Amino acid sequence: MRGSEFSWKLSDHPMLPKGKTVAVVVLDGWGEANPDDFNCIHRANTPTMDSLKEGAPEKWRLIKAHGTAVGLPTDDDMGNSEVGHNALGAGRIYAQGVKLVDQALASGKIYEGEGFKYIKESFGQGTLHLIGLLSDGGVHSRLDQLQLLLKGANEHGAKRIRVHILTDGRDVLDGTSVNFVEILENDLAKLREKGTDARIASGGGRMHVIMDRYENDWEVVKRGWDAQVLGEAPYKFRSALEAVKKLRENPDANDQYLPPFVIVDDSGKAVGLIMDGDAVVTFNFRSDRMVMLAKALEYEKFDKFDRVRFPKIRYAGMLQYDGELKLPSHYLVSPPEIERTSGEYLVHNSIHTFACSETVKFGHVTFFWNGNRSGYFDPSMEQYVEIPSDIGITFNIRPKMKALEIGEKARDAILSGKFNQVRVNLPNGDMVGHTGDIDATVVGCGVADEAVKVPIAIGGPGLPAGVRFRKDLPNAGLANIAATLMNLHGFEAPADYEATLIEVVDN
Repeated sequence: MRGSEFSWKLSDHPMLPKGKTVAVVVLDGWGEANPDDFNCIHRANTPTMDSLKEGAPEKWRLIKAHGTAVGLPTDDDMGNSEVGHNALGAGRIYAQGVKLVDQALASGKIYEGEGFKYIKESFGQGTLHLIGLLSDGGVHSRLDQLQLLLKGANEHGAKRIRVHILTDGRDVLDGTSVNFVEILENDLAKLREKGTDARIASGGGRMHVIMDRYENDWEVVKRGWDAQVLGEAPYKFRSALEAVKKLRENPDANDQYLPPFVIVDDSGKAVGLIMDGDAVVTFNFRSDRMVMLAKALEYEKFDKFDRVRFPKIRYAGMLQYDGELKLPSHYLVSPPEIERTSGEYLVHNSIHTFACSETVKFGHVTFFWNGNRSGYFDPSMEQYVEIPSDIGITFNIRPKMKALEIGEKARDAILSGKFNQVRVNLPNGDMVGHTGDIDATVVGCGVADEAVKVPIAIGGPGLPAGVRFRKDLPNAGLANIAATLMNLHGFEAPADYEATLIEVVDN
C-alpha cells in the first residue's frame, strides 16, 4: 500500500549512468539441466547462447524460476510462465494463485467469502457446474483442490453438481487423463451415496476445448460452450471414463487435443446442460486460459461466436482472472494484489518501453509483467506489439513459430533510438516443448537461439564494463531481475524490491 509520503521518483544510481538501451529477452521454457537425449536445449544448435555462457562466464548466471522463488507453496512446485512473468515485473515475491487457493480451502474461508455466498444462492433450485482442467500439474489447476471444493460445496448446500472436465497431457504426462477421471468418478460416486446428484457432464482436451488464450482462436471456446450449454458435441457417451478410454484408442490421440464429448442418459439426453438459475465456477486458478470463457459466461453483449442461448446464471471464477477488466465480477479467492510494478516505476521515471511477442506470449510481457493489469500505464511512453500466432495447428507443426519476426521487431525497436527498454518473449522452448515432440522442440530451441542473436549483435552480450554479478545471492530468482534492470537504467530500486543481482566494481 502507498502511504502519504509515497513517490514514484526513483533515486539515481550513484555509479551507473542513464540513457542506455536495455534489451530484456525472455527465452520461455528455457532452462539448464543435465545433458541427455531428451534435453532439447542440449541437442539443439545454439551457438549464441553457447557463446554467451562459454565466452563470457562472468556475465552468465542461473536464477530460480520455480517454487518459493516465484510465490508457489514449496520448492517442489514447478514454475510456469504466469508466475514467472509476475515475478519478473513485480520485483517482489507474491503468494500466487495455487497457494492462495490452498490457504482458502484449508482454512474454510473460501466458503465465507462473497463469491461463494453469491453462487450458493443457486443451490436450492439449481445445479452447481464446475468447469476446469482435470490435472494434478499445479500450473492451471490441481485435482486435490477440485476434490476439496466438491466436498465443501456439498457440505454447504450443493445437492446437484455437474463437472465439465478438460483433460491435460501438457503439464502432466499424456495418458494420465484416465486415472484422473477414475479418481473423480470415485469421489462423485461417494457423493451420490450421500444423496447428492453428482456427475461428470462433458469434457474435451484443453487445447481443443475452452482453454485458448489472448483471443487467438474463439472456436476453441465455442466447442466447450456447445458441449456445456447446448449439449452438442461430435461424441456422446454414457460415462466420462468410457469417453476418455474410447477417444484415446485413436493412434494419434493426445489428452491435450481430445475432441469435445457430452455425457448422456439412457434416452440420449445430455445429463448436465448449464441452464437458467444454475451456478457456474471455473476452478482453474491461473487466469490466462480462463479469460475467454469468462467473457462468454459473463458478458451479455458478446459477438465472438453465436452462443445460441445465454443462460442466466450465477458465475464465479476461482480467482478474478483480469483485474483491469474486473473479470469475472465474482470470485471465490481474492488474487494477489500486485502494485508498484517495475514497468509502472520506469514509466514514471521517463523510461520509454517497447514490449513484443506473438499472441501466445504477448500477455506475458504485458499483462503478467505489469501485475495482472491490462493496457498501458502511459501510451505516450510505451509501445506493445503483438505478432499473430499460427492458429488451427499444433506448434510442433511449425516449431519456428514467430521467433525470427520477434527478433526483427526487437532489432527495429533498438535501432529506432526511441526506447530505453526493449522487452520480448521467445515462446518456442515452452510452446513447442509442451507438445512433447522432441525433434520439433530441438528445431524450436535452435530458432530461438537464432533470434537472440539479433539484439546481441547490436548491443553486445550481457553486462556493461565494470559491472558483475554478485556472488552473495546463491538463491536469487526471477524477482531479482527487476531491481537489476532498474540499476542498468541508472536508478536505485525501491527498498522493498528483491535485491539487485549486480554490483559495480570499476566505474
